[in-house]
Amino acid sequence: MPLNRNILIGLLFLLVLFLDACDSKRFYEENKTIGNGVWNVHQEASFQVDIADSLALYDVYLNVRNDGEYPYSNLYLFIHTTVPGGRTATDTVECQLAAPDGKWTGSGVGNLKFNRFLFQKGMIFPRKGRYLFEIEQAMRVNVLKGIRDIGIRLEKQSR
Repeated sequence: MPLNRNILIGLLFLLVLFLDACDSKRFYEENKTIGNGVWNVHQEASFQVDIADSLALYDVYLNVRNDGEYPYSNLYLFIHTTVPGGRTATDTVECQLAAPDGKWTGSGVGNLKFNRFLFQKGMIFPRKGRYLFEIEQAMRVNVLKGIRDIGIRLEKQSR
């Protein structure tokens, strides 16, 4: 019996290694849960990314997970990017969560859908150090229902 258990543990370990290798482009990824799927207008999701290579190119993505309670077809976000030294730039981004016919886009089963949106392609971080990304909902409502998670992903481009 112990031999079978050891084989199973070994196979699980190899599966984890395989799945991690399939995502070799990922440099950084983090998602934050929106409590009870209710996003307050003053609530920001913050992400700190340490950049050591100021010559590399990065593709920056926004991750959004919504449920069927979300009342709109799109989602507007404010993205505040603070560079080492304190300068901040703000972008407004629109994310389409539903097709014109009302059908949710993205992947997932049942009531939950996951989408990844390209925010910046080939972004260069001009200084080494810690960058801060802060994401806030910009839907002109104080309480936004149906957004479960918000996140950011950086993929390092190969040359």
